[in-house]
Amino acid sequence: MFPFKLLKIKHTISLRLTLIIVLFLVGSVPVFIQNPVMLGSYKQNLIESRMQDIQNQCWILSNKMTRSGYMTMEPKDPLLDNEMSVKADMFNGRIVVVNRSFRIISDTFSLSLGKINVSEEVVKCFSGENSSKYNPEKRYSALTIPVYSNSQDKEIDGVMIITASTEDILNRVSEVSEKGSLLNIMILSILGIVVYLVAKLIMKPFKKLQHILNRAAEGNMEETISSHAYKETMEITDSINLALKKLKAVDQSREEFVSNVSHELKTPITSIRVLADSLIGMEDAPVELYREFMSDISVEIERESKIIDDLLALVRMDKTSGGNLNIAQVNINGLLELILKRLRPIAGKRNVELIFESIREVTADVDEMKLSLALSNLVENAIKYNVEGGWVRVTLDADHKFFYVKVADSGIGIPEEFQEHVFERFYRVDKARSRETGGTGLGLSITKKIILMHQGALKLQSKEGEGTTFTVRIPLTYIS
Repeated sequence: MFPFKLLKIKHTISLRLTLIIVLFLVGSVPVFIQNPVMLGSYKQNLIESRMQDIQNQCWILSNKMTRSGYMTMEPKDPLLDNEMSVKADMFNGRIVVVNRSFRIISDTFSLSLGKINVSEEVVKCFSGENSSKYNPEKRYSALTIPVYSNSQDKEIDGVMIITASTEDILNRVSEVSEKGSLLNIMILSILGIVVYLVAKLIMKPFKKLQHILNRAAEGNMEETISSHAYKETMEITDSINLALKKLKAVDQSREEFVSNVSHELKTPITSIRVLADSLIGMEDAPVELYREFMSDISVEIERESKIIDDLLALVRMDKTSGGNLNIAQVNINGLLELILKRLRPIAGKRNVELIFESIREVTADVDEMKLSLALSNLVENAIKYNVEGGWVRVTLDADHKFFYVKVADSGIGIPEEFQEHVFERFYRVDKARSRETGGTGLGLSITKKIILMHQGALKLQSKEGEGTTFTVRIPLTYIS
């Protein structure tokens, strides 16, 4: 029924798929971020806890060494050496004791006894600055704990160097990571299912809307489309209903147009046939009667010709849509004077006074022929639908952007309920009077079309029994 044009869009993607991807990404990003962050925090806490535990245990051991005078006794206390070895095994590490001469006097690995150790950490510890470091590459922590003398001055007699492996901690973190990965897979699987269901739920109103639109596309244009699940679907359905309403109006207008064209073209032909048949049926009709009938036939033929000319003008303008204007600089004052000069005889026959008021000289970029036709239609209508002894006033004015032509008359006016229809093709407020004046019902349609082709506007003001005013506004410089 309607001339729908199908637009093929390449590389389209499903809204549901897009929604699923976006929701899944939004939901999975925190999972992927949370895993390394939590594991990193967990590992750091374990390492710090281990180092704190080592430090506390070694301080206890250092205090025992201080009380027993371990640094100066010979031989060394086997109980303290044994405790040192136990703590080193406990931490999966090594404990080395260095005296004031930087000589190693005790080593739980028994590899460096008697050797010199003047490392930076040992020197700083003798100066009262303890150190606590973790080496992530070699996976061990290193601490230095001072061993004080048993005298009153509490001097540092030695330094305890503790190295402890963090391999067990990292293995524990790795196990947690594996379990966390399994948990993440489960979470992502559940998230995928939830996202799919949510996307399906969100898209449900759109699927319903699509179903209704498919029914409309099949020709069911009378059904009102309604989907108020979301604000967006409500706005879409409102826009679609408006579009369908306009399509139905266009279709109805086209049907009316075809009907009106058929009627308007058939009426003069019917009149001509009746007149011709009347002449044929008369025997010995006087010449005067023949002349009267032939004159009426000529009028009907002229009317038919005018209808056809107006229809062709409308068709040409519909096809070009403004692309076939012969734009040139035109003196609008001179153009209006020429139009009024041409129409004064018609106004004189109806005893209507034509008045031209030019506020200023106006030159504009227009199609002279088409604009002349549009303005002539307005002035001619003002003359035809006027009262005996009435007037038509044409006023020309301009500002820095537009020029304005106002055509006002003292005619019969247009009732308010008909004003929105006067620019429709073949529409007549008073059909009987229109035929008397020879109107085709296309003049105002042609006028409005021409003004719109010039990127202008046409405004109507009228009151029944008090006259009508048409105001034309057109840009001084044509904008294509």
